[in-house]
Amino acid sequence: MLVRYLGHSAFHVRGESVSFLIDPFLTGNPKSVGKIDDFDDVDYIFVTHGHGDHIGDTQEIARRSGATVVCNYEISVYLSRSGTKCHAMHIGGSFEFPFGKVKMTPALHGSDIYSPDGVIPGGAAGGFLIEVDGRKLYHAGDTGLTLDMGLLKEDEVEVAILPIGGNFTMDVEDAAKAANLIRPNHVIPMHYDTFEVIEASPEEFAVAVSGTVDVVIMAPGETVEFPLVEVLDQ
Repeated sequence: MLVRYLGHSAFHVRGESVSFLIDPFLTGNPKSVGKIDDFDDVDYIFVTHGHGDHIGDTQEIARRSGATVVCNYEISVYLSRSGTKCHAMHIGGSFEFPFGKVKMTPALHGSDIYSPDGVIPGGAAGGFLIEVDGRKLYHAGDTGLTLDMGLLKEDEVEVAILPIGGNFTMDVEDAAKAANLIRPNHVIPMHYDTFEVIEASPEEFAVAVSGTVDVVIMAPGETVEFPLVEVLDQ
């Protein structure tokens, strides 16, 4: 499983039989290292919620690539109006995709979509537990700390991707508590330093979970192979 960090909460993940994006906020993202036309061959796009810094360039990438967007039902209705192919899910629901099982997990956050027609209700925010090559990746989306995260310990998560920026999501302290609840093999911090209001220290986060969970701090553009092998590029 190859995981490339694209900045903010955006990731590109590749397995033996699948290539997908999570929350592809590229245009307008000051930390982004990717461009829309870099991803003409992705199979799926996972969208955790409707805010612009997560839904991002989903529609344009899906149009160019033919990718299926996996998201909650309300966002799927919104995207389908423009011809985007969607697979709708909701919190607690799971589905067996050709590459592996996906479960949509709870997130404590909003999800309204800001469109040219005004604010559109975007359903419930969520995260995703995604099976890739028999290993599980958890992208928490934007969320506060919740005890529900402790249930993920039973899933033996290989990689957990957690927000640490505070203000809109968990901060470093709460993200460390989340990591201790989930007990993944590795955790990648995200959703920090993109904007002044979410400045945070990933090094401080690493210290907070030292001895419990391995922290992989990724700079935008880096790719890491899991089970952990090495940083492949930047």
